[in-house]
Amino acid sequence: MKPELTEREEEIIRVLWENGPMTVREMLDKLPGPKRHFNTVSTFVRLMEQKGYIDHEPYGTGYRYLAKISADDYSRSALRRVVSRYFNNSLRGVISALVTDEALTPEQVSELVEQVKRGKED
Repeated sequence: MKPELTEREEEIIRVLWENGPMTVREMLDKLPGPKRHFNTVSTFVRLMEQKGYIDHEPYGTGYRYLAKISADDYSRSALRRVVSRYFNNSLRGVISALVTDEALTPEQVSELVEQVKRGKED
């Protein structure tokens, strides 16, 4: 399992998912929030490359960076970590917590059960 991304690193990979391969300078223009320094973003990019989340390709005199993992794959991996870490690998515990917190209605739970029975995703 790859090391987790920090919040700042997740911002960078989201920019890559939304825009495709980019240089660090191009990322600076797309990142949300306050303007960041080039060297700061460049450092994050190198760390993410070491973690195995992004790769680079030659582009002019520098590099363009691209995501090596899809948003869907990353989301599934993050969900598995949450289920493992906070719910002792219990999907039942996750559903129970969502129902208790009223994030899922009984009707939605029934729909999920039907989906599981059919073996399909919505």
